[in-house]
Amino acid sequence: MKTTIYKGIEFLIIFIIFPISFTIDYSIKLKMVIGIVGFLYIIFVLLKVEKLPFKVAPNLKWPMFWKYTILKLGVIALLTTVFVWLTHSEALFHVVLHKPKLWVVILFVYSFFSVYPQEIIYRTFYFERYQPLFKNEKLFIFVNAIVFSLGHIFFKNALVILLTFLGGLLFSMTYKKTKSTILVSIEHAIYGCWLFTVGMGGMLGFPA
Repeated sequence: MKTTIYKGIEFLIIFIIFPISFTIDYSIKLKMVIGIVGFLYIIFVLLKVEKLPFKVAPNLKWPMFWKYTILKLGVIALLTTVFVWLTHSEALFHVVLHKPKLWVVILFVYSFFSVYPQEIIYRTFYFERYQPLFKNEKLFIFVNAIVFSLGHIFFKNALVILLTFLGGLLFSMTYKKTKSTILVSIEHAIYGCWLFTVGMGGMLGFPA
């Protein structure tokens, strides 16, 4: 009972209070400190409490992963290309065509310093820590998408909230199937890099 209450309070602080607090106008340095301390706490819990080894599993189903990821990317690419063309045609592939160096830098920084930490927090930590608290698996995945979306609320952008909610559903289902932070991080990076490439970077907070 005590463990359940502690995890409930922990969940509330990490996934609700912290993200909402970042929408308030206060010192960026303090926000960075809160973020770093929170991330270090999560790593500590995964390593020392949940006893989770940080290593690539030897039995990952790479062919199946790539098959479904490429299929989903094809659908995403089609929909987003049409969306940008209809709503902001001058942005379509603008960065990759006119600022290729910035494009390469952003893809690298985003993939390694944004995507991977997000997947540790919102998939690895969330699934390992809170799955026993949910009897309904669909609700568990839905809540994951909600809190992942809430984690981007500081952008104060409805499109970002919608896309991260949908992304949260996709990534949580991938993690549920694979139990791999590496695979879900690759998938997340591919879709995020595509959105930047197609011309949605300015809408989603990327330097463009």
